[in-house]
Amino acid sequence: RGQTIDVTVSSIGDAKSIRGGTLLLTQLHGADGEVYALAQGSVVVGGMNATGASGSSVTVNTPTAGLIPNGATVEREIPSDFQMGDTITLNLKRPSFKDANNIAAAINASFGGIATAQSSTNVTVRAPTSPGARVAFMSQLDDVQVQAEKIRARVVFNSRTGTVVMGDGVALHAAAVSHGSLTVSINETSNVSQPNAFAGGRTAVTPQSNIAVNHARPGVVSLPESSSLKTLVNALNSLGATPDDIMSILQALHEAGALDADLEVI
Repeated sequence: RGQTIDVTVSSIGDAKSIRGGTLLLTQLHGADGEVYALAQGSVVVGGMNATGASGSSVTVNTPTAGLIPNGATVEREIPSDFQMGDTITLNLKRPSFKDANNIAAAINASFGGIATAQSSTNVTVRAPTSPGARVAFMSQLDDVQVQAEKIRARVVFNSRTGTVVMGDGVALHAAAVSHGSLTVSINETSNVSQPNAFAGGRTAVTPQSNIAVNHARPGVVSLPESSSLKTLVNALNSLGATPDDIMSILQALHEAGALDADLEVI
């Protein structure tokens, strides 16, 4: 209780942008219908929208969704089984049989045979039943040194702002990439029909829409195998790719097995 969490805000009506907006005090309900947190604050939006009087508009990224960092305060404690039973379960954030085995071995080396690796995701540890003794035991357990498996590099996407972040450990295997884009442009104009003075007609305004479709046809670009982040960035820049294009290219490379990294979308 009292912990703060990030809040994602999206419009549900016909709003074209929530940029510069503020979320009023809002109750956050759980699946059981109970209120678990209260959220409010200024919304950080990575997009924008501008509309002209004639109906023309420009949209950058996603202006109808944003984030409030630490915008919610937990008001109701979530039930926990930390003080229940004579064992505790350590859950691995990234499942790994090797890490689970190493964690159990390190704990057993420090405290005796009290830990058992149940699977690639959790390790069961016998712990004191007294609340105070259990907390003290956990503080000692946190100091155990574990030989962890090499952490895979990660590529993080933010689809709302078009941000792509790559760590230095990202490796690229040799691949060929051809990425095309389809651009649709709509230009609306108004034509005025003005009859002669004695014709007895009425002045009328008729809208006219001009639609142009441009389908780029780039060639195939060969990406060399490299474990250097600089080489990967230079290869992507050689494609002339925008951040949105880079997201699509990296996802396709990952599916093809040419990108040695985990993808995460936030």
